[in-house]
Amino acid sequence: MAIEVNGKSIETTESGFLVNPLDWDEDVAKALADIEGIELTERHWDVINYLRDEYLNNNQNQPMERALLKDMGKKWGSKPSSKEVYILFPLAPTKQGTKIAGLPEVHRKGGY
Repeated sequence: MAIEVNGKSIETTESGFLVNPLDWDEDVAKALADIEGIELTERHWDVINYLRDEYLNNNQNQPMERALLKDMGKKWGSKPSSKEVYILFPLAPTKQGTKIAGLPEVHRKGGY
């Protein structure tokens, strides 16, 4: 599969994740979010940038939900509930967020 972004064809897996994480930029994220039916807000970008930073700068770490909630709490001033981040990413913040962040698919179960 592929998506078109700014006249460029970007390869994706069958489940819609980028084949090459280096193809990612903000326009690609917006296109992926559109496909997912998500309108990106500042909080979405906080989660997306956090996931990318963890993956790219922390030995390809793909944090579980508990770590994401804790770290977003540091950024936002209070720890969000799972429900709050599921409102942002209804199909799981660590899975749907990872897709929009242009990172490889997470194949683990659960959020804790």
